[in-house]
Amino acid sequence: MNGWVIYNGHLAGDAFLQFPEQVKKTGKQKNIKIELVANNHLRNKLTNDGILLEHIKGWELPSFVIFHDKDIALARQLELLGIPVYNSAQSVELCDNKVLMYQQLAKNQLNIPQTVIAPKIFANTSALDLEPFIQLAESFSYPFVIKEGFGSFGEQVYLVHNEKEYMEKVKQIYDRPFVLQEFIESSYGKDIRIFVAGDMVAAALQRSSATDFRANVHLGSNVEKYEATLQEAELALKAAKAVGASYCGVDLLFGRDGEPVVCEVNTNAHVANILKHTGVNVAEPILEHIISEITQ
Repeated sequence: MNGWVIYNGHLAGDAFLQFPEQVKKTGKQKNIKIELVANNHLRNKLTNDGILLEHIKGWELPSFVIFHDKDIALARQLELLGIPVYNSAQSVELCDNKVLMYQQLAKNQLNIPQTVIAPKIFANTSALDLEPFIQLAESFSYPFVIKEGFGSFGEQVYLVHNEKEYMEKVKQIYDRPFVLQEFIESSYGKDIRIFVAGDMVAAALQRSSATDFRANVHLGSNVEKYEATLQEAELALKAAKAVGASYCGVDLLFGRDGEPVVCEVNTNAHVANILKHTGVNVAEPILEHIISEITQ
């Protein structure tokens, strides 16, 4: 049995390579050969003879792939060749675009903030009709949250406090997918990151910020080990299942009555803080889950 961990060749810093390196080290302990493969070192070919995948180093195709990237076309190419991919192309695609992710979570009737999807508008529209956006905002009271469909580290998430701020933001991002979302004030500056692997909760963290409504570590929040309640753990597992993730980081907010609320599901969650604050090597339960699936 041999596996690949695919990462993005243009995001090869320590933070992005820590998880692939953990998987490789853990694989060695389990007598599984793991190669770290940059997505740009693969050639996806579509020919009259079918679908081909070539590696510039000439490595043989793997028994499975752990996909630590968002190159959805590559994930699909691997799947079309019959290679098991974790997470699947569909799961990565759902979680890469928050609009699609919230649709899937809502379809499964999970507890999420009230959300409205903004209509699609093409770039360079000559006359932007703002009236429908004003009507959409009637579903909320100020402040409320705007989230772009594509974004990382909380940088494409905005809190608007009045109509003026709202209209300014719409004018900036109107040609991108985004949602309007209820602001969970009771979770201002704090959330929970629960890491799910297979059918189990591997570890959990609480993140908190005194200066920002977002609790992303990238924005300077404090992090500490957290013991998830049964209700929180069950919701995280349901959220992972809803998007078809074999492993993921599920971010939960604290609802106004203490109930957990799904904020996001991340199929490419960073693991440095999990290892640092909990001592849990999440590569181990991930590999155990994959081995159990492909050998059954």
